[in-house]
Amino acid sequence: MPLTDFARRVTGPGTCTDASSGAAGPDAGAAPGAAGQAPAPGPVAGADGADSRAVGREADGLAVASFVLGLVGLLVFNVLLGPTAIVMALLALARRTRRRGRALLGLALGVADLVVLAVLVTGNGAVAWDFGG
Repeated sequence: MPLTDFARRVTGPGTCTDASSGAAGPDAGAAPGAAGQAPAPGPVAGADGADSRAVGREADGLAVASFVLGLVGLLVFNVLLGPTAIVMALLALARRTRRRGRALLGLALGVADLVVLAVLVTGNGAVAWDFGG
């Protein structure tokens, strides 16, 4: 949370944060919410927007990670990286990522990882890369 948002939550909209302003005046000892004073601070306006941006960034990160894992999975560890790329891509799509194309590519590459694995297993009967004869 940025420092400015924290300061707004702590001080509230009607509170003065200047150290030089003393507690002089007729309402100096009055309880919060009394005449002339602002009520206790509530939730900050726009806090839901910050939460949705954080979820959006997380979904974008999932989309990019699924793409990278699917791409790397074509070369190594396709038995592990393929399903992981598929799950991450589906989570990113479910969370409404802005990088929808990258999430779809991650999904396609994850499926391609499993197809490559199936071809290799049926070709030589083992879950291993073997190009020799």
